[in-house]
Order: sequence, then C-alpha cells, then structure tokens
Amino acid sequence: MDKSPLWYLCCPLPLARQRLGPSAPLPAGRVVAPSEEEEEEEEEVLQERVRAWLSCCPAKDLLEGCMSPLVLSPYSGWVLDRMIGQSAQEITPSRSSTPKESTPLANRSSPLEKVTPASRRGSSPLSSAEPSETKGNDDLSLLETDQEVFPAVLPSKVAEVEGCIRMYEEMHRLKGKEGLRQRQEQQEQMVRAVYDLASEQLKRFDELKELKQHQEFQDLQEVMEKSSKEAQGQQEKLKEEHRHRAKVLNLKLREAEQQRQRQEELERLRKEEGQERLRRLYSIQEEVLQLNQQIDPNYRHKDLPRIDLSAYSNRGNQICGLVSGLIRTTSERGFPTQVDVANTERALQEMRGLISSMQQEIAAAVEEKRRKDEEEERQKKKELLKKEQMKAQTPAPAQQSGGKQQKEGLQVKAEESTMQWYQQLQDAAEQCIASFSGISNCKDNNEVKKIKTDLQKAATIPVSQISRIAGSQLREIFDKINNLLSGKSVQSGGRTVSVTQHPQGLDFVYYKLAEKFVNQGEEEVASHRDAAFPIAVVASGIWEIHPRVGELFLAHLHKKCPYSVPFYPALKEGTSMEEYQRMLGYQVKDSKMEEQDHFLKRMSGMIRLYAAIIQLRWPYGNKQGTHPHGLNYGWRWLAQMLNMEPLADVTATLLFDFLEVCGNALMKQYQVQFWKMMLLIREDYFPRIEAITSSGQMGSLMRFKQFLEECLQQKEIPLPKGTLQSSFWRT
Repeated sequence: MDKSPLWYLCCPLPLARQRLGPSAPLPAGRVVAPSEEEEEEEEEVLQERVRAWLSCCPAKDLLEGCMSPLVLSPYSGWVLDRMIGQSAQEITPSRSSTPKESTPLANRSSPLEKVTPASRRGSSPLSSAEPSETKGNDDLSLLETDQEVFPAVLPSKVAEVEGCIRMYEEMHRLKGKEGLRQRQEQQEQMVRAVYDLASEQLKRFDELKELKQHQEFQDLQEVMEKSSKEAQGQQEKLKEEHRHRAKVLNLKLREAEQQRQRQEELERLRKEEGQERLRRLYSIQEEVLQLNQQIDPNYRHKDLPRIDLSAYSNRGNQICGLVSGLIRTTSERGFPTQVDVANTERALQEMRGLISSMQQEIAAAVEEKRRKDEEEERQKKKELLKKEQMKAQTPAPAQQSGGKQQKEGLQVKAEESTMQWYQQLQDAAEQCIASFSGISNCKDNNEVKKIKTDLQKAATIPVSQISRIAGSQLREIFDKINNLLSGKSVQSGGRTVSVTQHPQGLDFVYYKLAEKFVNQGEEEVASHRDAAFPIAVVASGIWEIHPRVGELFLAHLHKKCPYSVPFYPALKEGTSMEEYQRMLGYQVKDSKMEEQDHFLKRMSGMIRLYAAIIQLRWPYGNKQGTHPHGLNYGWRWLAQMLNMEPLADVTATLLFDFLEVCGNALMKQYQVQFWKMMLLIREDYFPRIEAITSSGQMGSLMRFKQFLEECLQQKEIPLPKGTLQSSFWRT
C-alpha cells in the first residue's frame, strides 16, 4: 500500500527506511538524490543522527509511534518552515554560480510562500499542541495539490529525512527539556523535603543536645548543692561540736567555781557549826548543872522520912564531871564534833532521866504512902462497920477477898535506851524550832515574812510533786531540794530563793522539809500506798547528804506516830484526856477524837513510809557509805514491838503494814533469823493479839493472820506492790 508524503513526514525514520528501502524512489512530490556517493555520505550522517536519536528515544516510544494511527504531526508546519528556510539559503548562493538552477528555485518560492503562512499559523511548537482536523486536512490537501512543488523544494530524500530527524530531535529535546524541568522540580522538591527533614532533625538534635546540656547542668547543680549542703552540715556539725566543747568547758569552769564556793561555804558552815556546837555544849553543861542542883542528897520528904537520894546525887555529880571533861577536851582541839555534841546530849538525857527517875521514885513513894493510908482508912471503916453490925446483932456475911492472878507478861514501857533516843530526837526538834524563832515569830517585818513564805514553798512544793510518773522527774525534784539545802539558789513560784537570804533560813528549811515528808506519809501514802517508795527514795537520799533532815524526820514521825519508836505513852497525873489522845497519835478537833479507821489509816501510811525508807537508797548517791538509817533499825523496831504487850487493832495493823513493805528486804538480810521471828509471831505473839481483840476489830487481825500463813507456807515474802524497778529510772 502506497503511503502519502505526509506519512513520511510523520512516521519514524527507521520505519520510513523499511518502507522505502535504501534505493527505493520517493513518492510523488519527493526529490531523488543525484548521486550514490552523496547518498552514502548522507546515509552515514543520517545513521549517526539516527543512532544518536535512538539513544535518546526509548524503543517503547518508537513502537508506540509505529502502532499509533496515522495523523499529521502538530510540528509539520514548523518542520516545513525550517526546511524552506534552509532550502532558500542553499538556493541563494547557487543562483550566482549556476544559472540553470536558478529557474527551478525561483519557481519554488511562490508555492512555498503560499504554504508557509498556513503551516506557521497551525504548526508552531509554541502554539497549541492539538491542531484541529480542519487544519490537518488543509495541510494534506495542500501537500496533495502541490506535489509538483516538493521536487523543487526538497531536492533529495536526505533533506526530507533530515527534516524529520530535526523535527523529532527538537520534539525530544523539548520533551527532554520538559522532563529535565520536571526532574529538576522533583529534585528541588526532594531537596526541599530533605532540607526540611534535615532542618527538623537538626532542630530535634539541637533540642536533644540542649536537653542533655540542661540535664547535665541540673545534675551538676544538684551535685554542687548537695556538696554545699554537706559542707554546710559539716560546718554546722563542727560549730555544734565547738559549742558543745565550749559549753562543757564552761560547765567545768562553773562547776570548779561552784566547788570552790562550796568548799568555802562548807568551811564557813563548819566553823559556824563548830561554834554552834560549842555554844550547844555550854548550854548543855549549864542545864546539867541546873538539873544537878535539883538533886539534894539531904532531901527528906515530910511524909517520907526513910527515902534516900544519895545514889541520884552521886550519879548526877559523875554526869557533870563527864560533861566538863568533854568540853575541856574539845576546847583544846578547837571546835567540838558532832560526836562530842551527841555524847553531851546523851549525858543531858541521862541527867534528865535521872531527875525523872528520882521524881518517879518520889511520886511512887508518895503514891504508895497514899495507897497505904487509904487502905488503913478502909480498914478502919470496915472495923467500925463490923462493930456497928455486932452491936445490932445482925449476922454479917463473910467477906472473901480474892486477889487477881497476874500472869507473867511482856513489858508495857519501852526500853530505857529507846526512850533516851526518843527524847534526844524531840530535844533536837525543839532546839531547831528555837534556832529559827526569828523567822517563825516575825510579824512586823514584811521582808522576813516574805522570805519565810518563799523558803517554805521551796521546801514543801517539790515534796508534794513526788510521784511515780518518771525517774527523770524524780531526779529533778531531788536536785532541787538538794540545791536548796546546799545553799544554792533555786526557782520557786517564779522567784529566786536561797537559804542564805536569812541566817536562820537553813534550820527553818530543815524543819519544814522533814515535817513535809512525814505529812506525805500521813496523807499521800495513807491514800495511795504505792506512793511510799518514790517519797522514801528521795527522803533517803536527802537524809544521806543532810543527816539533820533525817533526825528531824524521826522526831516528827515519833511525835505523830509514837508506835514507830515503838512507844506507848502512859497517862500521867495532871494530863487531860484530850492531850493524852494527842500523845497516842489521835487527831482531836473541838474536843472530838477522830474515828478509829481514819486513825489506823494515818498510822499505816507513816509506818509504810518508814519501812520503805530503811530499805531504799538514792541510786545516784555514794554507794560506798552505809545507809544512814538502814535495815538494822527495822529489825530493832520489829524486835521491840514483839517485846511489848500488843494493843488491840493497832499492833496487828502496824505489823502487817511493816512486814508487807519491808519483809522481803528483812528476809534477804537476816534469812534464818527472820523466819524464826515469823514463827514466833505466829506461835506466841499472834495469840496474844487475838486474846485482846474484840469482835468488831477482827478485820485487821484476820488480814495479818492470812499474810503470816501465806508467807510461812511459801517460805517467801513477796515484793511489795509499787517497788521501784530499774526500768523506772530509765524513763
């Protein structure tokens, strides 16, 4: 099938070669090459261009071009313009050289000029890429009509192929340019995307780096702060150690200064006490001499001519000589000691006892004389009555007199040594009262009254605060009392108080403190039996450091509870019943004696306190020394109680309270001897108590009996309730 010239313009070059062959004539309107050499040269050039063109155009595009339907290329007009322009350039130089060729070239120009405007209007590569069918048909008709023109315009097949090649080269150049532009845009987009991604990654990297730097800085800052705090803590610790050492040094210096002042004060007190003892010795000597003057060896009572007092006179002279010798010896040494004072006081007590015995002997003789006189008077009356009855001749009934059969019993009075000790303590209390008479009897001096009130509060309030709350609080109370008695200043009621504010302040505090301890036993221990132990341990510690407090305590205790001696006061002639009841320990108000239960409760409280004191010692005191009033006094008290006749309701109560509090300590101290005494109480003494106890007084007796039976069965005295354990002092 023959192809139109337009097909050759539109089809690819290899397909055109295949259709035409290397030597096939061109269709109508084509120009044949004039020679083979030129054709071969052009063929070679054309093949090189085709190879170059094939290298640029993929085979798939070529096949698509061959298989696509036959259409007029939109670039055909542009190709014709290019080919006409090139042909015109070739014809112009040939006119001047070859006049034969000028005619055909001139004839070609007119039809080309007709074609060019139409092709330019519809086939410019810069115009629309899709020309209408009308324009394509016009071009086709133009090409078919002017077939005779092309032989003149296109002298050879090479020119046509070259035009196609140029057209396709330009077309693919534009496509390549467009593809290159698109690739550049894609590349730019990719570059921008990569740039944006890199920028974001760089930002994240910078943020991560900044975060790490911030964390490292924060860690470093925390380490620096921690090291700074540690350094500050170390510095504070060093400061605290320095302050502590300075405080310790100050305390040591203060203690040394206080020790020096205390030594000076003790020396001053020793001298004052020595002078006071010397004055006491002189007063005792004076009293002894006065008492001795009362003993007249030539004394004869008008009603008792046979009484002899020479023995009393001789003993009185011996006592006076003993006292004079003691005073002479102590004057040579300097100041008398407490032993010297005690010896002279014992001599005074002996002199007083001597006078009392003499008076008792005289009173007994007088009483015996009076009794005999009364008996004689009764006998006379009986005889007179008998005579009158005989005169009246009335039978008189026989009178039979029977004497009471006396049993051999225990003693009613206390031992002489015990009574002397009792009297010494009472004398010491009276002397103490006399020593602070300036404070107690002051009524007009407000300053002295104020000092008296402050000292009394400072001495009694701490004792009232003693309880079982904590050992540390008990130690504070002890230190406060000890400091007050040592002459140091203490705080009481927001005021600073010291015994040095008044010369008689120390004796006043001694007396009031001892009295307060006894009152606590009478009131607090009577109500709360457990309170005996904390009060007793403080009293024992104060007694050990300040012995005079202990002496005054015993004097107060014996006066309020004579059974603590033990001592049963006898009713003397001229003593009122109210006064005698007070001597027995009863409280009498408005001539009315207290009830028996209340009386026993008070006596029980004081005996319990005394039993606790003799077995306890202050745990922070001197462990080397002995107890100032230890268990040996408790054993003596128990033995003397068992040697005296029992009292109904009183003896059973006091023995039970004493053994319940102090029995365990006595058991550990005396062991076998204690159990012998317990058997004696059960077998011998208890029946005596039972014999004098009425039915309304059996409560205390049965309680005591049950206690004895349990202890003897178990061979053990239980620890008293409320004992201070070691854990108490750690609180």
